[in-house]
Amino acid sequence: MDESGTSGLPHTGGGDDDPTPERPVPRPAREDGDTPAREEAARDEAAPVRDGSAAPAADAEAALVREGHEAPVEHEASAEKDERAEPEAKADSARGKEEEEANAADAAEAAALPSPERAAPVRALAHHAADTPAPAGGAEQSGGGEQEKKAPGGGLLMGRIFGVPIYVAPSWFLVAALITWVFGNQLDRVLPELGGARYLVSLFFAVAFYGSVLVHELAHTVAAIRFKLPVRKIQLQFFGGVSEIEKESETPGREFVLAFVGPLLSLVLAAVFYGGMQAVEPGTVPGVLMAGLMISNLIVAAFNLLPGLPLDGGRMLRAVVWAITGKPMSGTVAAAWVGRALAVSVLIGLPLLTQSGVLGAEATDSVGVDTVMDALLAAILAAIIWTGAGNSLRMARLRERLPGLRARTLTRRAVPVESATPLSEALRRANEAGARALVVVDGQGDPVAVVREAAIVGVPEHRRPWVAVSGLAQDLTDGMKVSAELSGEELLDTLRATPATEYLVVEDTGQIFGVLSTSDVERAFVKAMDRSG
Repeated sequence: MDESGTSGLPHTGGGDDDPTPERPVPRPAREDGDTPAREEAARDEAAPVRDGSAAPAADAEAALVREGHEAPVEHEASAEKDERAEPEAKADSARGKEEEEANAADAAEAAALPSPERAAPVRALAHHAADTPAPAGGAEQSGGGEQEKKAPGGGLLMGRIFGVPIYVAPSWFLVAALITWVFGNQLDRVLPELGGARYLVSLFFAVAFYGSVLVHELAHTVAAIRFKLPVRKIQLQFFGGVSEIEKESETPGREFVLAFVGPLLSLVLAAVFYGGMQAVEPGTVPGVLMAGLMISNLIVAAFNLLPGLPLDGGRMLRAVVWAITGKPMSGTVAAAWVGRALAVSVLIGLPLLTQSGVLGAEATDSVGVDTVMDALLAAILAAIIWTGAGNSLRMARLRERLPGLRARTLTRRAVPVESATPLSEALRRANEAGARALVVVDGQGDPVAVVREAAIVGVPEHRRPWVAVSGLAQDLTDGMKVSAELSGEELLDTLRATPATEYLVVEDTGQIFGVLSTSDVERAFVKAMDRSG
């Protein structure tokens, strides 16, 4: 699978799966007069050919010259052309060195902060389930990455439990206000003596209800921690909450337990509130609150036990089908389609049941505000379930294709250079070796830094003989050294743990294999997502 992109340096590929060397395709940095469109066209023309039927390298160089570029192998000629008298050359060199040091410092600072566009595809898999809010106490989902004050999808950080951040989405306040209003109107009929204070009691009920939802989600979190599955966050949001778990369960048994503990805790809470209702006097504020919380937790448990994704019952169904067939994908497909059927049933059946009086309300043949509200509620729930089922199915298909993301296949061939090597000389060596990346090594040949592609592009052609590669390199950290054997989710997890633009890829023996660019991984990930859609 060839998902590597073209940029910066010529690329010949590398790896056991690609025994045929690619022809080196030179590509200089973008000049001041170049447009982004022209650079993109140059990238397309510089794409490596892996089938061994490449045209002569001279054709590619000629094409780049036609676009107003010069090939890297012409550095020496460019240097001669720009040669000045001795005093003038020294002055220009000093000025150029100062400017390049400033540019390199700015670029290094920018590279240290992962850009949203660059990091997004690597995080996309982890965020996939967070895109759709789950109904009350919804099934555990997957996530990745963390912001300290706001959740990636929006929300306020309220605290941490078991080291897991708890967020409240803005939509929660809307639903809390709606619950306060509806429950307050009911209290007016049961306890009319409360007057305006009924809304304070209703607000307490709304907060207590979402506290019950939080306990439901904490049950998922504790089970995930027990199974050594990292939990990114818990978020309370529209119609419930989400526990974002970064990895899938390894066995169907664990999947079933992980899903079931949420509704189980809701049933336990219902029993606790029932006991509390027996201990207080009926018809009082505590009695009404206990009864309301008991009923609401029963509804949360019953709703989430419905056998369709993205609900807990859907994950339980997925686990059962997975155990029977031995295929996780078969379980996901079955549970997702049941979830879609459930969404249609909710859309049509909920208003009919409400209007007929089956759910406890008075039967009516007329269309009023309550009927419209019931239909709106049914439409929202159906949309949430349908979208969640579709996302679960799409991401399951994506996970099937993730093993195709292999560090060995996506890695660019690199040449080692010493820190004092001029950029023009380093590019010449890379062109001769058919490589597209530069690795800075020390006197013993051990890698110490990776030359950043963005920094190379920022150096004009005529200054490259005066700029050392050390000023364009990013020092290697432990997280920037990745194994050539990484693939799939393991590769994405490794890159997400240490955000960077380039990584050094090494063999198990420690030998340099090449450089992995985040942009190449992004393109491969996007292609995998397109195929899974």
